[in-house]
Amino acid sequence: MEDQAGLLESARTAYARGDWRAACDGLERARAAARAGELDTADLDLLGRCCWWTGRTREALEISEHVFERLQHDAGPVDAAMKAATLGLLWFIRGDLVIASGWASRARRLLRGTPEGIEHGYLRYLEASISLDFSSLGGAREASEALHDLGRRLRAPQLTCLALVLSGLVDARTGDPAGGFAQLDEAMLPVLAGQLPPEWAGDVYCTVIHTCHELADLSRMRAWTLATERWCEQFRGEAVYSGICRIHRLQLLCAEGDWAAAEAGVERAGAELAGVNGWVAGEAYYQLGEIRRLRGDFAGASEAYARTAQFGMDHQPGAALLELARGRPAQAWASVSAALAGRDALSAARLLGPGVRIALAAGREDDAGRLCSELESTAAGFGTEGFRAWALQARAAVLVAAGRFGDALPVLRAAGVAYRNLRARYESAAVHEMCARAHAGLGDVAAAAADRATAVEMYRQLGAVPDVERLDPGDVPGGLTARESEVLGLVASGASNREAAAALYISEKTVGRHLSNIFAKLGVASRTAAAAWAHERGIAARGRPGPAERPDPARGRA
Repeated sequence: MEDQAGLLESARTAYARGDWRAACDGLERARAAARAGELDTADLDLLGRCCWWTGRTREALEISEHVFERLQHDAGPVDAAMKAATLGLLWFIRGDLVIASGWASRARRLLRGTPEGIEHGYLRYLEASISLDFSSLGGAREASEALHDLGRRLRAPQLTCLALVLSGLVDARTGDPAGGFAQLDEAMLPVLAGQLPPEWAGDVYCTVIHTCHELADLSRMRAWTLATERWCEQFRGEAVYSGICRIHRLQLLCAEGDWAAAEAGVERAGAELAGVNGWVAGEAYYQLGEIRRLRGDFAGASEAYARTAQFGMDHQPGAALLELARGRPAQAWASVSAALAGRDALSAARLLGPGVRIALAAGREDDAGRLCSELESTAAGFGTEGFRAWALQARAAVLVAAGRFGDALPVLRAAGVAYRNLRARYESAAVHEMCARAHAGLGDVAAAAADRATAVEMYRQLGAVPDVERLDPGDVPGGLTARESEVLGLVASGASNREAAAALYISEKTVGRHLSNIFAKLGVASRTAAAAWAHERGIAARGRPGPAERPDPARGRA
């Protein structure tokens, strides 16, 4: 039998240096070596935390709840309350607000009548974070002020940090992103100094990145994602926040147009985070739906949006744009209109630009003008470059639809500059396409042809098959998407579904779905017939990819 004392000492040392995988292994071996088959409360708590960080979340929660029960019976209410608050945070990160709220209530009950301490501050932050997801900005502002006061009185910089996070989020979401992000930047000083427990520090990082994404501040999102990745690097075996960073990195990769690398990575990372962080897993599946919709895989997009909804996340405006892509503008308008009902300015912002596009396609010019004005007002109020770019593109679309081509061109040029600064490739291509329409309307055939050719080439590079087909119908054989062409080329070269899945870093189920789409588009009923069709058109010449040709899975990682 192994020496338990030695194993525990080694595991504690590994935990202290952030090597959570080694610590987890040592603690489990020490647990097995214990006569009673159990660790003391402090070491069991370390094991639960190590399980959390290494991605074994279900086991982590079970162990942590056992630790809470021990603390409740063997320690004072303050220690038990702090554990309850931390459990509430972990359930909150998983996306289960009801259970998170239950643990917060338990912590609140335990702290009733105890002297005010740091634990009260952590609980206040947790309760405010939960309320923020129900859009209770007033409650978050009040909690921030209380935390500032408590942090000052207790000389606790970690509480001042949490207070700055809350006040920064409120300011950013109520029209002062510059002031909000200044507070969030300041909040990171105690985090960088290691003054917050890592579970709470990680939540701060991810909250800030989500806010950047919400406000379409992609430059700041890149900077914060990089900072979080560097923070994660100090820990060995960490899986939770590095996985979350991977999703955010892939979101940025999608904006930059590397859809082929991002698609498999997003699908894989979403599945990995499904039991760890429901919020980010939902974001991953939404991003997967967007890639598939833009590449012409409508069935796959519908499936991904459905997964988004299963995680309780919003699948709009993607679901409405999918209806439009399928040639159903009336249904698309009904979908986006329902999604917009009752939203505040910030949560509506992401839907307004697509709403303008859908309204114009549905022949609802007045509604398009109304939504465009709302987006311009939101962009002026928040002032982020992403919102300004969306508003410029929407206004240009309204002007072009009204035949005001001369007025549209300077607006389109401004939108093009904004999208280039954001590194938003697809939107830049859409601006070139709209410029082509405006030039054509003014009778400038040469300029129209140049912009149209630029748009087609950008769409082609992205793999935006529906857009290429719309502008250059003879370019894509059989109407296949870029991914479908890849699958067909592999199958035509003799690859099995499993081999094709491995080569493209997608699931066998996804390969099967692509094959079904391919058969339907080509009007064939077998792999042999599809392969013959591919050989006739040179698609199979790509063959089964060799080692140098296969996609690098690391390209889809943060």
